[in-house]
Amino acid sequence: MRVLLLGGTGEARALAARLRPDVEVISSLAGRVPDPALPVGRVRIGGFGGVDGLRNWLRDERIDAVIDATHPFAATITANAASACEELRLPHLVLARPAWDPGDAIVVSSDVEAAQAVAHQGFSRVFLTTGRSGVKVFADSDAWFLIRAVTAPNRDVLPRHHQLVLSRGPYSYEGEYALLREHRIDALVTKNSGGQMTRAKLDAAGALDISVVMVDRPPLPAGVTTVGTVDEAVAWVADGEVQSR
Repeated sequence: MRVLLLGGTGEARALAARLRPDVEVISSLAGRVPDPALPVGRVRIGGFGGVDGLRNWLRDERIDAVIDATHPFAATITANAASACEELRLPHLVLARPAWDPGDAIVVSSDVEAAQAVAHQGFSRVFLTTGRSGVKVFADSDAWFLIRAVTAPNRDVLPRHHQLVLSRGPYSYEGEYALLREHRIDALVTKNSGGQMTRAKLDAAGALDISVVMVDRPPLPAGVTTVGTVDEAVAWVADGEVQSR
């Protein structure tokens, strides 16, 4: 059985390891992060060329099933995979880690709305953790930003007042608490990525009574089969309907 596993997430790496050696797994990474953590087994890096390119690749590689374990905000590849699998009638699963409970956070639907919320609320010292692609909308803000990302954003999109921290989780509660206090943060801006790797910043913000602006997840394509854990994804692969292809 040959499975295409989409995603450079921790869940994707764990799933690739769990499925071997009974299943031939081809893991696909977008290639946006330099020196990524690689899963076991065969790995391809880069895009497919839209729905048509992905459909052709799946057919050429004789893929039996597709598991999408990408980041919850990787909406384009998730939509493309759903469309290509529907056209080819391939078994298709989305492994989506459970979202965080937003609690009292200001929930917005986009990075643009997050920037508007920061301006409207008058926040002055912001911890921005939406990734390099989410920085541009804050370029004209008067606030000061502590920007944390895995890779540096382009200099021309950075806010006038900022400090850049390049790092990759997981992060501890103690470390996040100290970081927020040290920089006198009054607002945390984050995406609802879910999971435990970066959860500590929310807990630290709550303990310090710091406001949270949270970008909500994009909706999944209609009708896709979803699970929330690696164990459930392993069970799905072992299901008779998938194995029979």
